[in-house]
Amino acid sequence: MNQTNPTKTVKPSFTGYEVFVIAILAFLQFTVILDFMVMSPLGAIIRPQLHISPAQFGMAVSAYAFSAGASGLLAAGFADKFDRKKLLLFFYTGFLIGTALCAMAPNYYFLLGARIVTGLFGGVIGSVSMAIVTDLFRMEVRGRVMGFIQMAFAASQVLGLPVGLFLANKFAWHAPFWMIVLAGIIPGIIIAVKMKPVNAHLALQHDRNAFEHMGKTVSNANYLLAFLTTTLLATGGFMLMPFGSDFSVRNLGIRPEDLPILYGISGIFSFVFGPLTGYLGDKLGKYNVFVGGSILTMVMVAIYTNLGVTPLWIVIAVNVLMFAGVLARMATSTALVSAIPQPQDRGAFMSINSSVQQFAGGLAAFLAGQVITEGADKKLHHYSTLGIIVIASMLIVIVMLYFLNRQVNRKMGKTTAVKQEKELEPGAFVIE
Repeated sequence: MNQTNPTKTVKPSFTGYEVFVIAILAFLQFTVILDFMVMSPLGAIIRPQLHISPAQFGMAVSAYAFSAGASGLLAAGFADKFDRKKLLLFFYTGFLIGTALCAMAPNYYFLLGARIVTGLFGGVIGSVSMAIVTDLFRMEVRGRVMGFIQMAFAASQVLGLPVGLFLANKFAWHAPFWMIVLAGIIPGIIIAVKMKPVNAHLALQHDRNAFEHMGKTVSNANYLLAFLTTTLLATGGFMLMPFGSDFSVRNLGIRPEDLPILYGISGIFSFVFGPLTGYLGDKLGKYNVFVGGSILTMVMVAIYTNLGVTPLWIVIAVNVLMFAGVLARMATSTALVSAIPQPQDRGAFMSINSSVQQFAGGLAAFLAGQVITEGADKKLHHYSTLGIIVIASMLIVIVMLYFLNRQVNRKMGKTTAVKQEKELEPGAFVIE
């Protein structure tokens, strides 16, 4: 008697359309992240050309963050009232216009105003993107999705910063902003043509107006811990990043022409770390991977901020390990925070959370500009003090995220129980 062994069909982790959404959101995030990150390495060029102090440069960096935070709060009440695709296109168009103004800036004050305009639009893009991810992807794979989207961070290092620095050195510091505008048109067109509407959340809205919706979201006690955690999460990166290139050139002895190599190699490794840490977060537990990434980052920050003149290969090695820790923290913490809001609040929650992040980051960049001084030897002083502040904030966040992780686990346990009950009811469904 012949027996037929049926072939088991293995369902892929992501559909073709889901892969498209991940890829296009990652590309879009690449342009937004690059616009913010490019200010740091350009600092070594902009400061002498525009004759501005470290405090003024810190203000130029934080101006983007402050305006982004303000726009996020203003948009929070409306974030769940419209199709997320349309919101994304609206704010992305404004972001490209603001970046073009940066490219046209003839002096410091014009640049400062252009950064404010860019932040007003760019600050909302990340929250809308995260709301789309949370709408479309279940929690079990969200770490991997966040990890892939965080590859935009790596791509900005590998492709954007080296090319931007090359253009800035060959032409002028305005050139990288023109590069971002030209590259940013591509994902905008693709989203407008290919992305489907993201509007299932509209059926869940019960608040009468946008301000009532924002008020209820802000005052929700279940969301408060997430907002506070995000506040401290933003402190570290925003404090060290604005003066990273200046510190490398003035204190570590790295030549300006070697900065593209430093950022490029660090970014190449980040291409691996982003998806890997997201995958490990889904398999080993997001909080566990976050703690491991935090410990690695703290060790590297302690080493990096206390270096003197150092060979390029050692600086690269320290940066690679530091970025590995940073990406582990970003992918896992973002996935955990995304699980907190209810479906009808996701847009507002993400906008407020983004605003909190931007305000905290802007304040951190501003304070960093007050802590850092330039000595007679042209070196930056008190950079190690920033390292101590960053490490202290990371220790506090580890504790806060522990309680946030418990909150997520309780919520996911309840969701699973409800699903099991609903499976007994034909035609019933649960929106995660």
